[in-house]
Amino acid sequence: MKRLLVINPNTSASVSALLQQHLQKQLEGTLAVHTLTARFGAPYIASEATYAVAQHAVLDAWASAHAHGERPDAILIGCFGDPGLFALRDGAGVPVGGLAEAAFATAARHGRFAVVTGGERWRPMLERLASSLGFSASLAGIHTVAPSGAQLAQDPVGARSLLAEACREAATRFQAQAVILGGAGLAGMAGDFAASVPVPLIDSVSAGGQWALEAVRGGETPATPPGFGVAWQNVSWELESLG
Repeated sequence: MKRLLVINPNTSASVSALLQQHLQKQLEGTLAVHTLTARFGAPYIASEATYAVAQHAVLDAWASAHAHGERPDAILIGCFGDPGLFALRDGAGVPVGGLAEAAFATAARHGRFAVVTGGERWRPMLERLASSLGFSASLAGIHTVAPSGAQLAQDPVGARSLLAEACREAATRFQAQAVILGGAGLAGMAGDFAASVPVPLIDSVSAGGQWALEAVRGGETPATPPGFGVAWQNVSWELESLG
């Protein structure tokens, strides 16, 4: 069976467990899922500084996995924001995707879309990511709720009520044809209230799983072997050896 490596760019093992649970269930019988947690960084990414460190942590996690014999057929960055996406694609040697990119692509098939996520500081970061991925014209708007994704995950009952209302409001306010519920820690919540949202509601983790399935089935294998071609200094020995 082909393998999917999921890299959680923050240090929260609970988020890794949630990603493993949902993706393993979604991909059961088609892909073997292995989730890794970043070895350093923030417990939850919610600012520019934590995002910057998470990009390094993603490269470090991949280098460590590779050094210890991990040979996946695809890699999914398990964060709605995709830190390290472009850098990892530069040297992984296998298809690399992220939750946000996968969700953007899924939602854009319906038309212009809105995003609902936790943490007010995510808005400019997600706008920048959408622009860099070519989705600016498709992004109708971003609605952030005050609690971070980590705080929402700690209170799932309260989170469902808050997020359901936010998704309905985003669909109406931005006149969106689809809404993305973004966040690794929010995996599975969209299904609980999708029927109350007037447009298709996209779960970013499910979208990531579907991307992985299509990437592996489509044989999207980069021509270059793993490696970055850099003479690193003062990084982990695994990243240094991967070059």
